[in-house]
Amino acid sequence: MPKRYSRKFWITFWAIAVLFLAGWFLFWQLANHRRATLNSAISILPINQEKKDDLEAINYFVDYILKKDGQEKTFLVLFQNNMELRPGGGYIGSFGILKMKDGQIVDLQTNDVVNFDGRIPDTEEPPYPLKETLGLSSWKLRDSNFSPDFPTDAQKADYFYHLGQGQENLDGIVAINADVLTSFLKVTGPVSIDGFPGTYDSENAIMSLEYQVEKGYQEQGLAHAERKSVMNSLADEIIKKATSLNETDKLKLAQIILDNLNNKDIQLYFKDSPLEEQAQKAGWSGEVDQSWGSDYLMMVDANLGSYKSDYYIKRSFDYTIDLSGDIPKADLKITYTHTAKEKDWMTKDYLTYLRVYVPNGAWFDNSAGPDNATFGEELGHKYIASLITVPIGQTKTFQFNYNLPQNIKDKPYDLLIQKESGVGTIPGHITIIKKDGARETHDIELKGDWQLN
Repeated sequence: MPKRYSRKFWITFWAIAVLFLAGWFLFWQLANHRRATLNSAISILPINQEKKDDLEAINYFVDYILKKDGQEKTFLVLFQNNMELRPGGGYIGSFGILKMKDGQIVDLQTNDVVNFDGRIPDTEEPPYPLKETLGLSSWKLRDSNFSPDFPTDAQKADYFYHLGQGQENLDGIVAINADVLTSFLKVTGPVSIDGFPGTYDSENAIMSLEYQVEKGYQEQGLAHAERKSVMNSLADEIIKKATSLNETDKLKLAQIILDNLNNKDIQLYFKDSPLEEQAQKAGWSGEVDQSWGSDYLMMVDANLGSYKSDYYIKRSFDYTIDLSGDIPKADLKITYTHTAKEKDWMTKDYLTYLRVYVPNGAWFDNSAGPDNATFGEELGHKYIASLITVPIGQTKTFQFNYNLPQNIKDKPYDLLIQKESGVGTIPGHITIIKKDGARETHDIELKGDWQLN
């Protein structure tokens, strides 16, 4: 459930974060008692229980990662390119197997997902409309994140990994969007890689990597199967730089990691139930909220154009809720602007499969919305879906009108908007027409899940 934090909460949080970093060696000495000690301290802080629960969740994860128990922990890491947006964050071009022991990274090997998918038998029917638009005969790991609900995607990725003869016993799955690389390089500084031209920094890394795996490898005489070998080298260099940071820069990196978790550019899934519950409590599990009892909205895109056009796509939305009539009504307008000037190796006209999730019990007006819309129910919500195209250099707005469930009028109005992983910040204008006709407006920047109550 998304939360709003007071200034007092953040001061307290960062004070504790500083203690985590400054007391690094003390934590090692107190490894078996650290969580209980800090939880006792948190329990007497002058903040409400909800904030205490969040800090305890952070403490829980720190303890799990740093604990010296001699146990090796293995994670499947999905590297998602959100320049080609998918419901779970972005197209999965590579994945890694990360192994940790006693708080240290002992191994990280990355793999080209296309090479791995060749080992997966053609037995799984792909979800609509992957087969219809991309001509896929079978569903595999690279397209496993086709749900906006990350726990669903993680379980599917685990399934495909083992279907492709993956041998590791996984403790969890981590999804990392391409934007995380940019944010890390702001702290670590530029990275150079032996055998590859240029330097990767926070300004050029995404585009340079994209060029390397699409065209640059040919100029270097690398085989197509080796075109993503740069990922292993880049990961190694970033890890080296991150582990050698001073305490001030480690704090900066901790803040960046927290920001990426909160805006869903990093999503976590654990096989261990208590750990997964902590991820859910902290809002880092990327799950679609199915318990919210009032108005709800989630806009989900899946780029099916096989190009990296999302780099050029700007989105905004206008949402009006009218509670003044007998039936509560909603009017949603989603605007896309394709800012590219011409087609090239990276972009063309934008083709997306758009799904709009609304409260279960809502009723769509078929006279509004994109052509060939389909309807369905999943994840505790109703949705309308359609394939839409936005030509290069154009702006298009798509409108959806629907009746909200009657019970939304029977109690104070609440709204939850969940943000799709990888989509970036979306400006939105919200208008609420109250029962007496009075208007209330909100201009927001949707960076993570947003709640009004």
